[in-house]
Amino acid sequence: MKETTTNALRGGGFLLDGTASVDVFAPEDFSEEHQLIREMTAQFVEGEVVPRLEEIESRDWDLTRALLRSAAEIGLCGIEVPEKFGGAELDKVSAMIVTEQMARVGSFAVTYGGHTGIGTLPIVYFGTEDQKQKYLPALSQADMLSSYALSEASSGSDALAARASASRDGATGDWMLTGEKMWITNAAFADLFVTFAKVDGDKFSCFIVEKAFPGVSTGAEEQKMGLKGSSTRTLLLDEARIPGENLLGEVGQGHRVAFNILNTGRAKLGANAVGASKTALDSAIGYARVRVAFGRPIASFGAIRHKLAEMAIRTWITEAMVYRTAGLLDRALETVDTEQPADVMKAIEEYAIECSVLKVFGTEVLDYVVDEAVQIHGGYGYSQEYDVERYYRDARVNRIFEGTNEINRLLIPTMLAKRAETGRLPIQEATRSAMETILSGSAATEAPTAEKTAVIQARTAALFVAGSIMAAHRGDFREQQELLMHLSDIVIETYAMDTAAARLEKTAGDSPSVDIVHTFISDAMVRIEGSARAVLAALAGGQDLRDQLEGVHRMLRWEPTDGISSRRRIAEALSDAGRYCF
Repeated sequence: MKETTTNALRGGGFLLDGTASVDVFAPEDFSEEHQLIREMTAQFVEGEVVPRLEEIESRDWDLTRALLRSAAEIGLCGIEVPEKFGGAELDKVSAMIVTEQMARVGSFAVTYGGHTGIGTLPIVYFGTEDQKQKYLPALSQADMLSSYALSEASSGSDALAARASASRDGATGDWMLTGEKMWITNAAFADLFVTFAKVDGDKFSCFIVEKAFPGVSTGAEEQKMGLKGSSTRTLLLDEARIPGENLLGEVGQGHRVAFNILNTGRAKLGANAVGASKTALDSAIGYARVRVAFGRPIASFGAIRHKLAEMAIRTWITEAMVYRTAGLLDRALETVDTEQPADVMKAIEEYAIECSVLKVFGTEVLDYVVDEAVQIHGGYGYSQEYDVERYYRDARVNRIFEGTNEINRLLIPTMLAKRAETGRLPIQEATRSAMETILSGSAATEAPTAEKTAVIQARTAALFVAGSIMAAHRGDFREQQELLMHLSDIVIETYAMDTAAARLEKTAGDSPSVDIVHTFISDAMVRIEGSARAVLAALAGGQDLRDQLEGVHRMLRWEPTDGISSRRRIAEALSDAGRYCF
């Protein structure tokens, strides 16, 4: 498979062609404006949010509203809102930067994201001119606060199974909505809800529902494991009367609003994971430097060094994936008329695969980081005296938010298959080539660097496994969830490796980055082979299986990195800096 960029900039194209580093946006590419936005947001969080943490966690909703207004005063609530409607109209990279910085305080970060992201962007992208004029200036200034109401008690992952209903009042033209929406972030103080219901029992549609409308109320506050300073309630619609002009988008097209907004929400969960991971890692580094055992700081012990280094490696990789994905979204949106919802939808949907990859990878990295942070703190990590106890609880829900990780793992290969079937990506041709390469014992194409050669090997393995599944289950492959989950893991690792190799070029090969990338690739190749073996063992047996396993093993021939030495160097850099420093 030749190293080109023919397909690399298409959604999912990282599986087909090599990605030039110039086409991958990374933190090293931040502009001066990006740096200023990061500093401004960090100062806001440090100066105004962190000192009020206990009050936020006690559910002081007046304080929460006040903090959102303060954020709005410096432009943070209108980051992605067009200037003509009172926003800053900044790029997706800027939105990710703000999301990352907000993540230091989990509850407020969720509140902020619920308002500015999934609560506002549906109106930005799908609202009429009148709807935008009416709502966006108020949302940008936090004079009105928003929420997103999709889930129901019986339709979480299967959103289209919603039971909430909507019917038209022939006399007034108003919509009458009835039903209950579950797990609604910001419900206690939100002024409006982007809400989904079925018209005539089957036309899934979206509405802008104000809390002040007749028949609209909320239930009691949910008692949650974590994120205790964010509001989560049920939205109750009892023949709620909604003005006819508050239909958002077209009747029967609510899924387009929901799923495209979820794509950006998934990407932002990755950014949140980066910020939260850095915060937890900083706490672990600080504790490890001062906690003394057997006469020396525990940061000097190999077991702790390994943990700190691995936390940093995974955080660095996730950060690279976040800003690469944001750069792809920005590139796509620059080519369309943002006044045309269909064009915006198409641009965002192009990278739905990458958004799902980022959501899964980022949230699982965060879970790893917070778990190890608690472990490094020992018994103190289990005590509310230390912040890591809260980090651990707050992180867990991210694997459920915006579509569970299981659903997203299944979406990744399903979306790839659909693009192959419709001719959007020449995946079928690529899988045939990969199968020929591996079964013939041929070597992967050599790339200019060892890292990019490893990416080619990973891509070839991914395509071989995909082809093997399709050959065995062409008619019912969507039902083979266990196989698709393994395939998805290989695809996720490949995107991570490809992104890491591209970012490495932008760092001018500095020592920490080389150690991070080589160590990650070395481990990723082992994980990829493990997933491939699990799939192939389910599809073949005897000599056929042995030949396939041998071919995959031959393909994934990365020479193991000395991970012990590389992690020691990474950990020493972290300890010397006293914080995450890459």
